[in-house]
Amino acid sequence: METKDRILTKKYAFIYAVGIFGVQLFIGYMNSFQTEFYNKMYSAFDKNIIYASAVIIFVAKLISCLADPLIGALIDKSDLKGGKMRPWVLRSAFPIAILTTVIFIYIPFESKIALYAYITVTTVLWNISMSFADIPSQGMLSLLSPSPEERNVAASFSNIGKSIALAVPGVFVTIVMMVLGAIKGEGNYADREYYLATALLILVLGGSCYLLMYFKNTETVPSSASSAGVSLSEMAKELKENKMILIVFLINILGFARGIATIVCAQANGALIGRINLLGMNMDTTADATWLPGLLGGATGLAGICIVPFINKKFGEKKTYIGLSVATFVFTMACCAFYWLIPADSPLRYGNSALWMIMIMQGTTALLMSANTYVPLVMTADIVDYVFWKTGKHKEGVNFAILSMAIKLSNAVCVVAGLLIVAASGYTQVVYATGHIPVKMQNIIIFAYIGIAGVSALLSAIPMFFYKIDEKVKKQMRRADERDTGEM
Repeated sequence: METKDRILTKKYAFIYAVGIFGVQLFIGYMNSFQTEFYNKMYSAFDKNIIYASAVIIFVAKLISCLADPLIGALIDKSDLKGGKMRPWVLRSAFPIAILTTVIFIYIPFESKIALYAYITVTTVLWNISMSFADIPSQGMLSLLSPSPEERNVAASFSNIGKSIALAVPGVFVTIVMMVLGAIKGEGNYADREYYLATALLILVLGGSCYLLMYFKNTETVPSSASSAGVSLSEMAKELKENKMILIVFLINILGFARGIATIVCAQANGALIGRINLLGMNMDTTADATWLPGLLGGATGLAGICIVPFINKKFGEKKTYIGLSVATFVFTMACCAFYWLIPADSPLRYGNSALWMIMIMQGTTALLMSANTYVPLVMTADIVDYVFWKTGKHKEGVNFAILSMAIKLSNAVCVVAGLLIVAASGYTQVVYATGHIPVKMQNIIIFAYIGIAGVSALLSAIPMFFYKIDEKVKKQMRRADERDTGEM
């Protein structure tokens, strides 16, 4: 009987999560390996490749942010068969899949100008294609069901899918390397081969999962086409008038470092851990064991995403977010202080012992930071309802475009902050190949890997003190919706 009364069943909430998994798989591969691909392919050609990559990716993400209002306008004005968001899922699937593959094709450039021009063009195009995928896929959440409880279930599933997707590209790299090793012989293939092969694997798997959202999910909340587009000035006006979406925007910007471990994982693995011996196998944490240092973090992050909805249900978005953000700051600062005091000749600075220590640090941090991913998405879906309750207007495209823009801006800051700190430490593939990582370099990189995430989390908690869509307000919205439904 309960199943019949549900508009969005758990089956279709799960399918939505699979779609989110698909699009996030492309993002996860880019976040984790784009800079390391350039580092491995081109650091001997130009020792400043990490600096340059950081600046290029930062600029590309800023450019894509300017595209968000235009994409939000297209979505808000659209009146396509199949819904407002859903048709754009189909339209965006192929560009992001193809561009993710193109970026991991090695080209032996002889000119630095040509190299950086190519990286810039492909990176900008990828980020714009990501906007076309991100806005409708995230925006569909508010249109799958009018019930906040059902949307929360879908949000929980989708955040689990997102967490897995951001973590598994390193596992795919390992699998591809094992297959190539079986076919060509261990060590008889170039680095560029496993990067491209992994990109092709993700093209097939990610594209198939993402398209499942289009073929299986249905928009059940009516949303007519907007009469006007959305400009940057109109988005600024929305941010000025809608204090709640402004809070979402601010907590994303101030919490920019929540994904920094993914951005600098390969470089941090090389500087802090290096090569390890696992079950008799000699493995490289910048290649076939890239996934291992973050494995516990992925598991605890996944567990956290399952736990946070229950914490959120009991304490609400405000207390949940603030409490876990403060805890993140305290723990990460303690980790950095501990690491800086480790002697230079300690086994905790290289190899297996370092691996276990980093895994514990990452695992606990990921658990504490689970709210940083879950809460803003739920808040935005609630804000869409809140705006409709207050004004009678559907603004899914605008509000989720603002969310997408905030995420991109925070990611842009995250990339440039993380990679510039790594570059400032002096770390490159050439340094890693020497087998000697200076202590000062390690101490700088541990802050980029762990410490800055805690500082960012604490800052992001400040705007949450002003968030007012609590359970009391939600009950008022539900009662108003029930009255309107009864009248109809």
